[in-house]
Amino acid sequence: MKASEDKGGGSYRLTFEQLGSMSNMKASRMSMLVLLLCFVKNVSPSSSHWKPTWPTYKVPVVLPQSTLSLAKPNFDAKANLEVMSSCGPVCHKHFPLPTLSELKEYMSYETLYANGSRTETNVGIYVVNTGNGSQNSVSQGKSRRKRQIYGYDSRFSIFGKNFLLNYPFSTSVKLSTGCTGTLVGEKHVLTAAHCIHDGKSYVKGAQKLRVGFLKPKQKDGGKGAKQTNSSLSEKMKFQWIRVKRTHVPKGWIKGNANEIGMDYDYALLELKKPHQRKFMKIGVSPSGKQLPGGRIHFSGYDNDRPGNLVYRFCDVRDETYDLLYQQCDAQPGASGSGVYVRMWKRQNQKWERKIIGIFSGNQWVDQNDAPQDFNVAVRITPLKYAQICFWIKGNYVDCRDG
Repeated sequence: MKASEDKGGGSYRLTFEQLGSMSNMKASRMSMLVLLLCFVKNVSPSSSHWKPTWPTYKVPVVLPQSTLSLAKPNFDAKANLEVMSSCGPVCHKHFPLPTLSELKEYMSYETLYANGSRTETNVGIYVVNTGNGSQNSVSQGKSRRKRQIYGYDSRFSIFGKNFLLNYPFSTSVKLSTGCTGTLVGEKHVLTAAHCIHDGKSYVKGAQKLRVGFLKPKQKDGGKGAKQTNSSLSEKMKFQWIRVKRTHVPKGWIKGNANEIGMDYDYALLELKKPHQRKFMKIGVSPSGKQLPGGRIHFSGYDNDRPGNLVYRFCDVRDETYDLLYQQCDAQPGASGSGVYVRMWKRQNQKWERKIIGIFSGNQWVDQNDAPQDFNVAVRITPLKYAQICFWIKGNYVDCRDG
């Protein structure tokens, strides 16, 4: 099996030799805050040799203001790998824009610790004057429902430790609650909030949450045994690391019952020790038109292929300010997968992959009086980038450029 990417940073092409050949936002009455959150430049092609380039964003600052202790949770919710919603792009665009006060409430967060204690942190949002820059158009949205296969199943199961243990596939990890996560720091994993919290309570197992890393299964072949090239030596197992603490935005906890929470279906896990693997950086999500080929990629542990890491890519069909609508084939268990793209980093003069969203689930929406099925990913907006980056870095100085 071999894997390659085209030099344009677009699709990721896999050839499995042993498996055979496989194939707007509203223009009026925009709040000043939301406008200032979206400065972007360097997005237009300038020549016939143009490369899909990461836009340069100036993000706001999200800082803790106060922290208070909360009662220990009951951990009585059932882990639900399917988030359901019927509110699609058009529905979301009719939602009123949040006020600054509402944004601060949504971006505040709960922290759950391994000993079962938890805190609530209220935040302040500060917009830094970025000087000259064009404003990225934004639009509002929310949604989701059940993972789906669209026609021919276009997913690829990744086999062989040479691929599973190498970047970017090695950044995908499995949560003990049944979801997928992505390594985004030396001790940090990005996943979906619903894998940890159902909007009302933490799920069973959240207090003793673990993250699984695929590694080769060691076989005791006895003296003189030569199994280096045998199929047995290719079998993999999970090595588990306990989670030290978990951050979940209040937008998910407070808004889950009324569609607003769908925009905040993300969580960050901090491990008890470093994982010592290469991780993937997070980035502010470009618009669908700026993505290489209009396409996204992600890998997850779909339940219908137990023990297998499953990779897929597909086109973005629609988008709102907070969500990407696509029809990537996926099943329960893929929730929490990091959605990424590979683009040219002009400052470093190299290609770079970044996580731009978190795969959440599936939803049915009405389009032209006909039901349409989509899978949905939560976009990393400038505000979400500022928050997640602060959780990872512990300071805002390193989180100014998305």
